[in-house]
Amino acid sequence: MEMPFISTTSYFDLALDYLEWCDYPFSKYFSSDIRNLMMEVGLLKTFDLYMRNCRRRNHGMVLEHGQEEKANTKSDRVRRSIILFTMQDLVTRIQHDLHSAYLRDMQSGASDFSGIEGELIGFREDIELLFEKDINESWTNILLGHYSLGDARLVTDFIDSLSENLEYLLYRDHEFGEAFHYLIHTLKEKLMFLKSFICFVILQGVQGEQLIDLLIHIEVVAIKAARLIFISWFERDDEEVCNEMQFEISQLLREKIDPVDPQVKETYIHVLTASKLSRSSHNLALEENKNLVAKFIVCLLDYIMDLISHNSFLVPVKDQMLKFHQGVRFLSILLSQQQERFNELHDELKDLIRIVVCDAGIVIFSLSVNEMKISLAKETDLELFHLLKVLEFIMGEVTQIYPVTSPSPFRFPRSNELGSIDFLLENLEELACSEHDLVTLPKDQILTVQEDLIFLRSFLQNVVEQRNQNEKLQDVWNHVMGVAYKAELVIDSVVVGDKPECLDTIAGDIKLVKTEALEIYDSIRHDIEAQRVTKNFICIKSQHNTLGLNDVLVGLDDEVKTMMDKITRGSKLLDIVSIVGMPGLGKTAVASKVFSDSLVLGHFHICAWCIVSQVYSKHNLLVQILGCIASGRCDQYLNMNEDDLAEKLYKCLKGNRYLIILDDVWDIEPWNLSKPSLPDDANGSRILFTSRFHNLSSQFKEDCTPHHLRQLTDEESWALLQTKIFDKEVCPPALRVVGKQIAKNCRGLPLTVILVAGILSNVEEDCWEEVATSLSSRSVIETEHCMKTLELSYNHLPDYLKPCLLYLGAFQEDQDIPVRKLKLLWISEGFVRKTEPSDLEDVADGYLTDLITRSLVMVTLQRSVGGIKACRIHDLVHEFCVEKAKEERFLQILPGYTELSTYNGSYNTDRFFIYTATEEELKDSRLFFPNLRSLIWFSNHHWKFVLYGVYSFRFKMFKLLRVLDLGKLCLGSYFPREVVLLVHLRYLTIQCYINSIPSSIANLSRLETFIIKVYDGNVGLPDTIRSMKKLRHLYVEGILSPVAFSLSSDDLEVSQDIYHFETFTLAVDPSPQIFQKILTKLPSIRRLKCVGGRRYSAESFDRIIKLDFLSQLESLKVVSFQRVEFAFPLNLRKLTLSLLNAPGLHTRFEQNKLPWNKISAIAELPNLEVLKLSGAFVGETWEMGEGTFPKLRFLKLAYLDIVRWTASCDDFPPLQKLVLEGCAKLEDVPSCLGDIPTIEVIEVKWCHKSTASLVKQIQEQQMDMGNECLKIFIQENFKI
Repeated sequence: MEMPFISTTSYFDLALDYLEWCDYPFSKYFSSDIRNLMMEVGLLKTFDLYMRNCRRRNHGMVLEHGQEEKANTKSDRVRRSIILFTMQDLVTRIQHDLHSAYLRDMQSGASDFSGIEGELIGFREDIELLFEKDINESWTNILLGHYSLGDARLVTDFIDSLSENLEYLLYRDHEFGEAFHYLIHTLKEKLMFLKSFICFVILQGVQGEQLIDLLIHIEVVAIKAARLIFISWFERDDEEVCNEMQFEISQLLREKIDPVDPQVKETYIHVLTASKLSRSSHNLALEENKNLVAKFIVCLLDYIMDLISHNSFLVPVKDQMLKFHQGVRFLSILLSQQQERFNELHDELKDLIRIVVCDAGIVIFSLSVNEMKISLAKETDLELFHLLKVLEFIMGEVTQIYPVTSPSPFRFPRSNELGSIDFLLENLEELACSEHDLVTLPKDQILTVQEDLIFLRSFLQNVVEQRNQNEKLQDVWNHVMGVAYKAELVIDSVVVGDKPECLDTIAGDIKLVKTEALEIYDSIRHDIEAQRVTKNFICIKSQHNTLGLNDVLVGLDDEVKTMMDKITRGSKLLDIVSIVGMPGLGKTAVASKVFSDSLVLGHFHICAWCIVSQVYSKHNLLVQILGCIASGRCDQYLNMNEDDLAEKLYKCLKGNRYLIILDDVWDIEPWNLSKPSLPDDANGSRILFTSRFHNLSSQFKEDCTPHHLRQLTDEESWALLQTKIFDKEVCPPALRVVGKQIAKNCRGLPLTVILVAGILSNVEEDCWEEVATSLSSRSVIETEHCMKTLELSYNHLPDYLKPCLLYLGAFQEDQDIPVRKLKLLWISEGFVRKTEPSDLEDVADGYLTDLITRSLVMVTLQRSVGGIKACRIHDLVHEFCVEKAKEERFLQILPGYTELSTYNGSYNTDRFFIYTATEEELKDSRLFFPNLRSLIWFSNHHWKFVLYGVYSFRFKMFKLLRVLDLGKLCLGSYFPREVVLLVHLRYLTIQCYINSIPSSIANLSRLETFIIKVYDGNVGLPDTIRSMKKLRHLYVEGILSPVAFSLSSDDLEVSQDIYHFETFTLAVDPSPQIFQKILTKLPSIRRLKCVGGRRYSAESFDRIIKLDFLSQLESLKVVSFQRVEFAFPLNLRKLTLSLLNAPGLHTRFEQNKLPWNKISAIAELPNLEVLKLSGAFVGETWEMGEGTFPKLRFLKLAYLDIVRWTASCDDFPPLQKLVLEGCAKLEDVPSCLGDIPTIEVIEVKWCHKSTASLVKQIQEQQMDMGNECLKIFIQENFKI
C-alpha cells in the first residue's frame, strides 16, 4: 500500500532551530525560558500537523442532516483555518521579534537583555492563551468526533511528533514528580508500540477497511494524549490538576492502549488475524523491512515481560511464558542482529516466521491477567502450546545451520554446590525462626525440608571425593543438587509474592532423592571408609604467602639489566622500547622491576604506569597516566573531558624527562590516542610497552626492534620453583629428582612454574609424581599448556575456593580488584562459610590468602600495615576463569551491547556481569532472567546519567536478586522505588541525586551492605534503618566533596542502640553535641568515618567529642572537622585526620586546624598502628615531647605547613613506613629516622628539595652501615 506523505510546515522547524541557537549565548540569562518556549512551540507543531492534515469523516451523512450539519461543517472549517493561521503567525514572529529585541537591548546598553526576556515571556503567554481559548477541550472533542487523518503515514508522523514532546518532558525531570515521570516514559513507549503495530500490519498487506478501525483508534489515543500533555505542561505548578492528569494518563494507558478493554483487544486481534491471512504479503517485503518486523516483536516482548514481572501465577504457566519469551526473543535477534542469516533461510521458513509473529501477537493480546494467576483458558492454552511447538521448530531449523544461536539447556550451577546448600539451609533456619509472616508456607513444611536437606548435605560431604569415580554417585549428586536448587527457587519466589506450586511436590522429590542416597551409600560405605583409613599424607605449606607484581623472578636479572640499558642510554630523542613474548613469560614482571628500580627513578623526572589491555579508552589511558604523576586526586581527572586531560598531561610532561610504561598492549590504537600528549624535548624520554604481539613494535616506530623475552632455563625454573615453595629453606632430598622433572615440564614459563608451586604447596608429598606425570602429558603448545596447568590448579582447589576464584573472572581484565568490596560480595553471594569463632570477613580473608598462596591471585596494593587493599589475576588466569565459569553455568559476562543484544542462552542464568553497556542498552536487549541472583555493572565512565533508568530498568524482572551493583549508572533524582521490593538483596550499590533514603528501605530486611554514591551533600537515613538487623556496612561516597549519612536527632534519649552497624560514615552535623549523642547509639561500630558539617555555630568550636566508649572501634577517619578535639578509644588501630580531602585547599582554613601540642593525646594511644595527618595541624615546628607512639608502624604527613620536625628514634620504636606528601615548607626531618630498626620505606612526594636531600642522606648513611633494606622513593615537583 502506497502511503502519501504530507510534511508539516517548515516555519516550526525554523523557529525551533533559531531558539536552539539562542540558547547557547543567552543560557546564563534565561535558558529556562528559551527551553520552555521550545517545548511549547513543539506542542504547537504537533497540533498543527494534525489539524492541517485531518479530514472530516462520513461526508455522506451531511445530506441526511441538512443545512444545520452543513453550517456546522463550514463553521468548523473556518475555525480550523483561523487556528492554523494564528499558530503560523505566532511562530513566524519569533525569530523577527527576538532579533529586534536583541538590537534594541544592544543599543540601549541593557546588559541583562531584559527586552529579549520580555519577548520570550510574551510568546509563552500567547501560546498558553491559544491553547486555552482555541485548542481547548471542546475543539478537541470536535476533532475526535468528526475528523481523522485517514492515512497510516500521517498517523505515524503524528505519533513521532508527539513522542518528541514527551522526550522533552522526560528531560525536564525537575519539573515533575516521580510518578508523572514514570507515566510519561510509559506513554512514550506505548505510542511507539502503536506506531510499530501500524507499520507491521501494513507490511503484512492489511489495508482499506481492515485497517481503518485500528487507525481511528490510534488517532483518538494520540489526540487525547496530546491534550493531556498540554494541560500537564501549562498547569504543572497546580498539584491538584497534575494529580488529575496523572489519573487520566493512567486511564488512557489502561483502557485505550493495553489490550485489557474487550473492544481494544478485539481491534488488535482482528487486524492481526487479517495480517496472518493476507495473501498480498511476500517474503521479499519481509526481507527488505526486517527492522519493522523486529520493532514490533520487541513491543511484543515488552508485553510478555510486563505480564511475567507484574503478576504472580503458577509455575507451569510461568514456565510456558518464559519459553514463549525465549522463542519470541530468538526471532527478534534473527531479524535485527542476524539479518544475513535470515536472508539465507528458505522461503517456507520465512513465511512461517511471518505467520508466527502474527500468532504471537494474537496470543499475547488474548491473555488475561486474571486467568494467568489461576490457569490459562483452554483455547488460549492450546494456542500457546501450538505456538511454542512452532517456535521450537523454527529455532531447531535455524540452529542446524547456525548452532551458536541455540539457547542453552537448563542446568543448575555446578560451582559452589555444597556452599549453595549451606546457604539454603541458613535461609530455611531464618524462615523457621522468623516471627514475621514473610511467607505463606507452613513452618512444618519448612522444617521437614530443612531436616531432609541436612541429611543430604552430610551425604554429599561423605562422598565428595568418590563421586567422580562412581557414575551412580555422580547421578545421585546431580539429583540432590537439582532438587535443592529448585527448592530454593520455590521458597524465594513465595517470599517475593509469587504463587508457585506447593512445597509438597518439592518435599516429595527431596524424600525420593534421600531414599536413593541411602541405598547407594549403604552399598559403598565400606569402600569409602577403607579409603579414609589408608589415606596418609604430608602437606607442605608454602613459605611464600603472598604473590605480588614485584615478586623476584629467578633468572630474569639479565633481562631487567638489558631493558634498563635500553631506556637510560642511546638517543636523546623520545624513543620506543618494547618487551614482547607469549602470555605467562613474565613481561609485566620485568617491566615492573625496571619501573621500580632506584636508578630508573633517579634518571627520569616522571615515571608513569598505564595498563592498556583489550578494553580501553583514551579517557581511561590519560587518567591512569595523570594519576601516577600529578598531585591531584584521580576523581578530579575522571570528571574532565578528553581534550582537557590531553592538555593537562602535555603540560605536566613538557620539559621533563619521563618514562611511561604501557602494559599489555593489543593493538596500535592506544599509542595513536596518547601520542599527541607526549612531547619530545630531546631529553631522553622513553615509552616502554609490553605485548604478546611481535609486529606491534614496527607500528609504534619503523626502526623499533622488539626485545623478545626469553624463557627460563631448566635450572632457573627449578630455582624459582624452590623459592616459591620453600622460600629460603632447602628442598627435602626425597623431592629433588621429581621436583626438577616438574620444573623441566613447565617449559620455561614463569607463570606455569608459579602455578605449579601453588599446587605443590597444598598437596600431599606423594602427589608430586602425579603432578609431574600430568604436566609431561600435556600439549607442547605453551599457551595451551599453561591453561592445562590452570585446570590442574583448579581441580586441586577445595570446593569452597572454586566459586571464589571463578568470581574473580567477572572483574575486568588487568583491573585492580578492591579487596574489601570483593570480600563483601563473596559473603553476599553465599560463598563464605561460617567458622566459629571467626566472623565472615575474617574467613573471607583466609580464602583470599589461600588463593594467593596457591599463586592464583596477585597482590597489587598493600594496606598501610598488613592486609591487602587490592588484588588482580593474570590475564591467562582471567581467561581461564571466564571460560570455566561459563562452562559450569556459574556466571555470564556480556562485554557490550553486541553481546547483550545477541545473547540467547538459558533464562536460568544466576549471575550477570555487564561491561560498558548502558542501562538503555540492557533494556533494549529485552533479556529476561527471572531467577537472576546477581547483576553487576562495570563502566569506565565516572558519572553516567540515566534519564529514566529507575523506570525503564525493570527491577521487578529480577525479583530474586541478592546482589545489585549498578556501578556508575546514575539513576537521577529519585531513589529507585522498585528496589525496595527486592527483599532478597544482601548487597546494594546505587548512584543517584538524593538527599535522603526512603523509610521503605527497611523492607530489605536481609540487606548486609549498602553503598550509595551521590553528587554532593549529606544523605539522611530514616529511623526505620534501625530495624534492619542484618545491615552491617553503610558507605556513602560524594563526587564533588566528602559526604556522610545523617541520623535523625529526634527522640535520641529513648531510641534504641544500633548494634549491627560495623562500618558507617556519619555527619558531624548540625552540631558536635548532637553528634556526640548519636555516637552513643553505635556501640558496636568498628570502622567509622566522620565528615564535618558546614553549619557550625560559634559556640561549637573548641569542643571535645568523646569516642573513648566505642570499645570495638578499630579504624577512624575524620574529614573536614573544625577545631574539634576527640577523646579516642584505646583500642584504635588506624586514625586519619584530614581538614579537607583535596590537596591545595588547606591554607584557607588555618583557624580550624589544631596546634601541634594537641597531638600528644594521639601519641599515647597504646594500639595505634596507622596515623595519617592531612592538613590537620598548624604550626611550623613539631617537637616530639615525652609521649611516644608505642605501636605506630605507618605515618603519613600530608599538606602541612610544618617547617621543622624534631624527634628521636625512641619516639617511633616499631615504625616501618613514613610518607611525606605535599609538605612544601618542610626543610628539616629527624636524622634519626634511619636508626629506627624496623624502618623499611620512606616516600617523599612534592616536598621541599631539602627534605628529599636529607632523606637521601639518611639512606646513604644506612648503606654505609651495611643496611641495604631501607627503600627510598622520591617524587619531586616537576615543571608545569
